Amino acid sequence: KAPHLVTEAMVKTMKQGSVIVDVAIDQGGCIETIDRVTYHSDPVYVQHGVVHYSVGNMPGAVARTSTLALTNVTTPYAVQLANRGWKTACKEDHALALGINTHAGNVICKGVS
Repeated sequence: KAPHLVTEAMVKTMKQGSVIVDVAIDQGGCIETIDRVTYHSDPVYVQHGVVHYSVGNMPGAVARTSTLALTNVTTPYAVQLANRGWKTACKEDHALALGINTHAGNVICKGVS
């Protein structure tokens, strides 16, 4: 679950009509006042005068575009893994190494454990 980074007190200080978007709603949400997942068909509700948007799977609204974007940013990593093998690729690319969560049956990523 994502930690609440925005408290109810913070939301109450926002101007009436402001909009807040919880991009971590799929992981439980990071805004204290967001108490439910909304849907593309009915995406917002108002609490404390602030418009709340908490659609799960936000990229689903633009499925083709989001798929192309994700493919464009992940393909270079897949190519590195395919061409070099995972051990060499991770030694040569620190960002790729940071993506390893498990190894040899053990969880090695603190955030996952």
